[in-house]
Amino acid sequence: MNYQEFLQEWHNDSPQMLVHTSGSTGLPKPIWVEKRRMLASAKTTCDFLGLREGDTALLCMSLDYIAGKMMAVRSIERHLHLIVVEPSGHPLQRLAQDGADIAFAAMVPMQVYNTLQVAEERERLRSIRHLIIGGGAIDERLARELSDFPNAVWSTYGMTETLSHIALSRINPPGNNDEQQSQATEMWYTPVPGVSVSTNDDGCLVVDAPLVCDGRLQTNDIAEISADGRQFRILGRKDNVICSGGIKIQAEEVERRLRPHLARPFAISKRRDERYGEAVVLLTEDTEPDRLRDICREVLPKYWQPRLFVHTDTIPTTATGKPAREAIARIAEGHPQCTER
Repeated sequence: MNYQEFLQEWHNDSPQMLVHTSGSTGLPKPIWVEKRRMLASAKTTCDFLGLREGDTALLCMSLDYIAGKMMAVRSIERHLHLIVVEPSGHPLQRLAQDGADIAFAAMVPMQVYNTLQVAEERERLRSIRHLIIGGGAIDERLARELSDFPNAVWSTYGMTETLSHIALSRINPPGNNDEQQSQATEMWYTPVPGVSVSTNDDGCLVVDAPLVCDGRLQTNDIAEISADGRQFRILGRKDNVICSGGIKIQAEEVERRLRPHLARPFAISKRRDERYGEAVVLLTEDTEPDRLRDICREVLPKYWQPRLFVHTDTIPTTATGKPAREAIARIAEGHPQCTER
């Protein structure tokens, strides 16, 4: 879908709009969402960030998914001047020489990472007044590269069902002392006004956001709520818990621990195991399992260490750049090219 097609659909007589989930934990699926709720979500974000009529916003994400659609809706709700560029890994490539002051932009981590590698694009990125990043994990290295940005950089938490984000975490908090930076890299999220969160008996996050969705939304994200109840952080998905030898291991937590030490793309998954029930599997594009094994022994607790190392040419990802967990699990479960610990 291009921007003109989006506008035609937005202004038609239907009170709803069709969107598709990203497919990070299964096949992408279509859902219908109400335009009035999309406008309510857009107003909350614009108010939270202090965006004003006439501010310039950048749309550089696909309009096939909720993140791109909501950038367009925010520009409509707040009468922003919207710059639309073709989604790519270098969204600022053609804007590096443009003098327009961008007040607001949304990107996925891959776009931010690529932009940081090019001096002109990096400087343009630093000039954006509010940069929100979603659609995938922000690793510690990327967070630290963004920590000295002069303007606000936010990690977002949300999903298609919540019409993009319902909580934000400031990556470069004002003052930016060691305690604040530690909290930022751990991604403690603050819900936007009108949203409250709790956890269910399984420890999964429950979202109450009446402006954007009916009823309380039960997620599969295992969460920790802060002692004062005002913030939360995500430990991983319930689907990605590995029960190995009676120990519950969160795949995303293992990935976070390894990410600063592994240069090639990788993912943590599991395989059925006769002795342990489930065994931790490191799926990797690296071809040196012995080196990987040494790194894992050095940086991971004993019970988190992979028992199997599986090489694949490409780590499966979704159209929005998230790990395609079901495809990863199929490779981990049945791939013959593996090395046991």
